[in-house]
Amino acid sequence: MIYIVSMAVVAGIYAVMALGLNVMWGMAGLINLGLVGSAAVGAYTTALLTVRTSLPMPVGILAGTAAAALVGAGLSLVTSRLRGDYLAIVTLGFAEAIRIVASNEIWLTNGTDGISGIPGPLRGSLTPLQFNCLYLGIVAAVCVVIYVFCQRLLYSPLGRVFHAIRDDDVVASVAGKWVQFHRVQAFALGSGIIGLGGALYAHYTSYISPDLFVPLLTLYVKLSLLTGGVGNNRGAVLGAVIVIVFLEMTRFIVPFVPYISAVQGAALRELILSGSLLIILRFRVNGLLPEGREHLMLGSPLGERTRSP
Repeated sequence: MIYIVSMAVVAGIYAVMALGLNVMWGMAGLINLGLVGSAAVGAYTTALLTVRTSLPMPVGILAGTAAAALVGAGLSLVTSRLRGDYLAIVTLGFAEAIRIVASNEIWLTNGTDGISGIPGPLRGSLTPLQFNCLYLGIVAAVCVVIYVFCQRLLYSPLGRVFHAIRDDDVVASVAGKWVQFHRVQAFALGSGIIGLGGALYAHYTSYISPDLFVPLLTLYVKLSLLTGGVGNNRGAVLGAVIVIVFLEMTRFIVPFVPYISAVQGAALRELILSGSLLIILRFRVNGLLPEGREHLMLGSPLGERTRSP
């Protein structure tokens, strides 16, 4: 039972990160391969504040979210002239830079030994099952709040500007939109949400180290959004659940494969996951829940949805 609840907690955290990625990539069309860097900023910020200064956990999580948003905004300003593959490469380098700093600045992050003893809600007074159930409720509530926020953003004037920039930034600029400013907004919002996911993960595991924030985490989050449907918030949540279920299912399949080592078994798990998701994307190119063409028309009396032709 604890295992199932723990898997649900991790799926919820992945869903939060996938929603953040959807703001940047699905809405604004910004390619970011440095998601794990934003998650690390959120996790280390809340860990340092709650462990070394004994601030309350909610304050640490909010500070981690804000720090990740500020770092994301700064990264967007630095890469303002980059597009496509160039932007992706720089963001990937940003994530690796964060990991290297965390590994070497021992005075701040404790280096590769990591930071332990990160507080969790009522961790010491609850049984492991009770703690996991409580944390699942917290993560589920946060996921619902972020989902509602992203849905409101999707149908807001700012969301429509994001979509316009994604489809054709030149046309958006001609229409009078400050494209660079809105790109910074999208990067900051998305990075902040991903940092929130990293902070939640830190308080759940009670321990973080640079080895946890590797590019593979970015891959899993991107696979979550691709599987569910880029541009669709419901797809982001569904994709995160599917990726976690596939990852854990392979854990039970590999032991039945004869004549392979532990390292080969880990590689086989990744192969099974990749192959399964490729099959899904082969028959559902836009994901299981493709982005809809619905939007809110300006001036509609009750904000009802209308469908584009």
